[in-house]
Amino acid sequence: MSVFPGWFGALELPFLFLCVCFAFLTATALSGGLFGRGMLLVAWGFLVMGIGHLHMQIESFWHVNLLDTLLGSTAGSIVWVLALITTWALSGLGFYSIYRASKGG
Repeated sequence: MSVFPGWFGALELPFLFLCVCFAFLTATALSGGLFGRGMLLVAWGFLVMGIGHLHMQIESFWHVNLLDTLLGSTAGSIVWVLALITTWALSGLGFYSIYRASKGG
């Protein structure tokens, strides 16, 4: 595996892109309601996650941390943590909304 450092991580990007696209397509098809709103939250969470993974691949290949470069080390780290929290909060709230809709509440 050490023959292709970083390339295995880069292979995830097309799959993440497809997941984000299908998440938004599914949310649009459900068009509102608790299921649609939940899926839309999950889709936004996936989008933030995909951007984070793209950022990690840029850092891995070119050794450039975009957040640190643009915002400085401290603010870049804070934004990174906020992006992680946003990803999991949106996904969690979306799945919770879908769960509640499936229970009739």
